[in-house]
Amino acid sequence: MNGGVESAQDDAKCPRHVAIIMDGNGRWASRRRLPRFTGHKAGVETVKEVVRTCGEKGIEVLTLFAFSSENWRRPQEEVGLLMGLFMTALDQQVRKLHEHNIRLRIIGDRSAFSRTLQERIEAAESLTENNSGLSLVIAANYGGRWDVIQATRTIASRVLAGELTPDEITPELLQSLLSLSDLPEPDLFIRTGGEKRVSNFLLWHLAYTELYFTDTLWPDFDRQAFEGALASFATRQRRFGRTGDQVATAQSI
Repeated sequence: MNGGVESAQDDAKCPRHVAIIMDGNGRWASRRRLPRFTGHKAGVETVKEVVRTCGEKGIEVLTLFAFSSENWRRPQEEVGLLMGLFMTALDQQVRKLHEHNIRLRIIGDRSAFSRTLQERIEAAESLTENNSGLSLVIAANYGGRWDVIQATRTIASRVLAGELTPDEITPELLQSLLSLSDLPEPDLFIRTGGEKRVSNFLLWHLAYTELYFTDTLWPDFDRQAFEGALASFATRQRRFGRTGDQVATAQSI
């Protein structure tokens, strides 16, 4: 009986949704005197390990920031290689994701992608859309400000059409129009690579998310490092505006 209680308590300490900025691929390669693109390829292997760990631990959603709307400013050659790597990953990994009951979703502005890449994305999402395991969300050409703006434009159009009044605009309405509206908000945000900022990632969604920063570069962020982040999360008391005593009382009931 006690083992069951402990198990339930452990489950409660595990995040439902983990969001990660995968930073440090280029620096990982540079420190080894390798081309930056080598680091991005190594980072794909880390993605596989983190996805496996999420599946084993029952985490429901994993959102990865793969390419921001600001990353177009990088050297053209690197951007081209990243797009090619994205295409290759879709070709090689989607079938495996499907076999493991993983649902893949890509969020962001797809209009800047080639028609071929857009078609690959649509095919991958269609293949896995009915899977009931881990939801793997890839943010590509995504920005948190873009996400809020596209939702705001939809609201403005409804107001102009007379379908909505300004008084009916609520946080819940705006949230329902964001990219991850049907998924739980992130419980844990992780950024590798030593930087301590959210860099326009899921700005609305991270309002009450626990933040975890590590100097570990993404290709070195192995299972042990990921479990360290999860262990840190398990020690946090999430109050959502309440006092610590209120939270403790609610948990004891």
